[in-house]
Amino acid sequence: MNGQSISDFKVLVSNLLKARFPYLYISTWEEERAVDVIQSVVTDESLIKTTRKVFTWSVTKGLSENGQKGKEETKAPLKALDFVENYHEPAIFILKDFHVYFGANGRPADNQLIRKIRDLLPTLKQSPSPKNVIFVSPSLVLPDDLQKDLTIVDFDLPTFSEIKYVLDEMIYANQRSGRIVIDLKNDEKERLAKAALGLTLHEAENAFARAMVEDGRLDIKDVEVIIEEKRQIIKKSGILEFIKSDLKIEDVGGLENLKRWLKKRDKSWLDSAQKYGLPAPKGVLITGVPGCGKSLIAKSISAMWQLPLLRLDMGKIFSGIVGSSEENMRKAIQTVEAISPSILWIDEIEKGFSGLSSSGDSGTSSRIFGTFLTWMQEKTKPVFVVATANNIHSLPAELLRKGRFDEIFFVDLPTMKERMDIFRVHMQKRLIDPQVMGHFEINDGVLERLAQLTEGYVGAEVEQIVISALFEAFSEDRSIDLGDFEKAINNTVPLSITQAEQIHSIREWANVRAVAATPKEDRAEYKSKKEIVLSPPPKDEDVRMERGGRAVDF
Repeated sequence: MNGQSISDFKVLVSNLLKARFPYLYISTWEEERAVDVIQSVVTDESLIKTTRKVFTWSVTKGLSENGQKGKEETKAPLKALDFVENYHEPAIFILKDFHVYFGANGRPADNQLIRKIRDLLPTLKQSPSPKNVIFVSPSLVLPDDLQKDLTIVDFDLPTFSEIKYVLDEMIYANQRSGRIVIDLKNDEKERLAKAALGLTLHEAENAFARAMVEDGRLDIKDVEVIIEEKRQIIKKSGILEFIKSDLKIEDVGGLENLKRWLKKRDKSWLDSAQKYGLPAPKGVLITGVPGCGKSLIAKSISAMWQLPLLRLDMGKIFSGIVGSSEENMRKAIQTVEAISPSILWIDEIEKGFSGLSSSGDSGTSSRIFGTFLTWMQEKTKPVFVVATANNIHSLPAELLRKGRFDEIFFVDLPTMKERMDIFRVHMQKRLIDPQVMGHFEINDGVLERLAQLTEGYVGAEVEQIVISALFEAFSEDRSIDLGDFEKAINNTVPLSITQAEQIHSIREWANVRAVAATPKEDRAEYKSKKEIVLSPPPKDEDVRMERGGRAVDF
């Protein structure tokens, strides 16, 4: 388990049972695994002196003991609670899917059932024979009336050792049958097991089985199959998206200061970093002018560090069902920690955490924000958070203080040198056919000419200029030339004109609160050439807007 081991979970549960906690609530998709672990706790005399019988309940089977046929008369939840009340031997009662009676999926809570649960409290606490009730559900739904009576117990996803045990068992079974060729060294087995972190045991088993049947063998190449299966499973959550990015850090033009900062922290989550007493980096907040490469940087970190990239959609966290938003955030954090080391990308984070002072959602936004802040401050798992923001002013001050993120970077309009780099990246990426190239040559003279003409343009606009120039040549079925690029530039109105006031406001904020993503030497070149941003100043005076970003270099 991540966050806790199986032994830690067993000790916690045994202590709660011995202390006569009447109601425990375990939210997990792994119902069978949770029941198995609970059964191992209550039958282990080293953990609990008074061993107990285990009853499980579901609406389809009623109460059953040790997997035997259920009692028909206890299928109704009230009848099941009556049985609990009148049972006089030491026992644990595991009730499955009671969340549907607590108000799940928008349906009203069963007030009579909730009242019965509260009426049972004295009986459970004072019974001569110890009795406890454990609710096991895939969703955490907690009625207000029961908040003081239920104790939530986290049951984390399987650990590396648990998944590797399943893999070893499958390998052993298939080696005996001789139907599957196993070609794995010990270290390759570990890589396969680590690739499945973040899955339930059932999902991991399915992923390994798929890898075996696709080509009749299991080898290190099947890591990609496991990751693809994980990607499909994460998609089902609707909250986290597994991003497969082949974008290299070299494919992002400019921003060398930010790149150097990231390169220095590569592999800092490994054991070798512990010799230096270094903690795993928490993350970065990247703000600045829209279209200047913030999202590209987030995607390129995954390839540079060779870590999985998960994108968190803040809009999907806030679902319409009361109580489910908090559960969505909790499960997202649990999943991203389970596959750590990993990168969590939150794009346009201000859209999720703006307007926290509003009371229109009964405090849901504030509670989710509090959960996220606490996790950012106290997380011990190597999850690197990359948050991007366009409107930094709408973010709450608590998110920006030290301890949440390692650093806040400001991405400004590209300098002359950066625009040359951006043009070079997009031209080399697209101009690969000799017939399209013709006599056109990508050299410093051409790049400098185009960079001079695109003063005040953002990186996304530079990319579109390259695409527009190629369309111009394509429409006439000829090779490209410099005039195509110049025509595309003349037909483009840059963001620095259409959003001049917003850019000035962002720069004012970043000047004292953020580190410039562009290195000092490039900023010096920018000023020495007296490059004037095309966007007009906020006042009538003819004054050039200074480039924002605290002058710190890495």
